Amino acid sequence: MNKEKLRTGGMLLVRFARIGCFTFGGGWSILAQIEQEFIRRRQFITQEELLELTVMGRSLPGIMITNISMLFGCRLAGWFGGICAVGGITLPSIVILSLVTACYDMLKNNVWCWCALQGINSAVVPIIAGTVLSLGKEAFRHRSGVWICLATLAVRQVTGWSNALLVVLGVLAGLIYTEVESRGTA
Repeated sequence: MNKEKLRTGGMLLVRFARIGCFTFGGGWSILAQIEQEFIRRRQFITQEELLELTVMGRSLPGIMITNISMLFGCRLAGWFGGICAVGGITLPSIVILSLVTACYDMLKNNVWCWCALQGINSAVVPIIAGTVLSLGKEAFRHRSGVWICLATLAVRQVTGWSNALLVVLGVLAGLIYTEVESRGTA
């Protein structure tokens, strides 16, 4: 393993640990912090690439944000970068949950903790909404994506077909659309 991959892996560990320490609200709010840190601040990837990683991460079994972290880290520094990114994003949660579990009896009825959690909940909503709007612009930049999304929603509501079947049909629709477009421009 070369020095550049080691350096990048260390940077990923530190950056993802910082994101893991100061992000509340689950995967989507963490995604907002990843967007801020690695797209806006550092320009390591584009919004389109983050959207692709998000789609792949949500499609794989397991926790969405660890999947996205692994894919992101692998893209920047191979398997070592993936392990560093996942370690960075999960380590703060493990430490914080261990501390909360150890102090649970003291914290469960503490009015100050309850108020702090209410404030955190209130702050998370606009963070998640900002990410959804930002990535949504990228996801729906083509009209075909909007129409496929609306058609899928309508089919789901009318037929009650399973989400898995609709995902497979969506993949097929996307492949067919791409093939038709490529033949039209060739």
